Amino acid sequence: MTDSKGPIDMGSKSKGHAGGRYDVAVVGGGAAGLSAALVLGRARRRTLVVDAGEPRNAPSSHMQGYLSRDGMSPAEFLAVGREEIARYGVELVRGRVTDVARDGDFTVSLEDGREVRARRLVVATGLRDELPGVPGVAERFGRDVLHCPFCHGWEVRDEPFGVLASGAASAHQALMVSQWSKDVTFFLHTVAEEELTDQDRRRLSAAGVKLVPGEVTELVIEDDRLTGVRLSDGSFHARSVLYVAPRPVPRTGLLKRLGAQMDETPFGTYPVVDATGLTSVPGVWAAGNAIGFSEQVIHAASGGYRAAAAIVGDLLMSELDAAAVCRGRLSGAP
Repeated sequence: MTDSKGPIDMGSKSKGHAGGRYDVAVVGGGAAGLSAALVLGRARRRTLVVDAGEPRNAPSSHMQGYLSRDGMSPAEFLAVGREEIARYGVELVRGRVTDVARDGDFTVSLEDGREVRARRLVVATGLRDELPGVPGVAERFGRDVLHCPFCHGWEVRDEPFGVLASGAASAHQALMVSQWSKDVTFFLHTVAEEELTDQDRRRLSAAGVKLVPGEVTELVIEDDRLTGVRLSDGSFHARSVLYVAPRPVPRTGLLKRLGAQMDETPFGTYPVVDATGLTSVPGVWAAGNAIGFSEQVIHAASGGYRAAAAIVGDLLMSELDAAAVCRGRLSGAP
């Protein structure tokens, strides 16, 4: 195994496998990819993980809501996962996959020119969050600029919240975060108040959420802490937490190149998959944020597990069918 951009070990790690050919290549080394690799390794399947090192939750210092891992840092979680897959002979290489082609097996091309071959493929490439262009948002994201109250709401409970509107649907976010604080200000930003539905206005009023029209032009930071936001009219509004709604950009280029059926959603274009993560392309599974915006770490890990279990069965049945055909030919059976 290697954890650098050094050569991939093409030597055989288990009996019966030709060097350089893997049972499964996993593209993406986050929760979904590592979980899939763990199950595959334990099933004695020769597996390669290619990790570009760009986890979605990298800006966060902790992750929450994962039973037995609540409060663990994302970096520590991934480090432990890499150690666990190594116990079962799974290989990991740092790198970026630039292309995948199918000619019986899958040929996986890396950015540095290397190629590997695999019989099955797991795409766990995730997504990236495109943040609002307000100065200060990107720098504070994952600290006091947040997007998910289930991930961080408890840690900032009862503080003065702000919610930055990025569309009329942001009213839902403002309502949701009121579960964690009764001091919520909804900054309409570039959204006109008349764009809100009557139901939204009634619910916002019932929740005690204050509506503030006007464009937010900057975040105000003092002593490395968010203290408020400033509007285009120069007014300052004290807040210690700001919720935003990033635009998700799924990393699904490889799936599109393979011809996977895609589905347009309000949160981006994602592959159509079955209950195990199998795409419309035979032999290709997807898991984690590569299949949906709302996949939390715990969901991603579960999805990777399901995909891997399905692949183990798929490979086994394929091998048994091939062996049966071979025996039939040798025995002269019709």
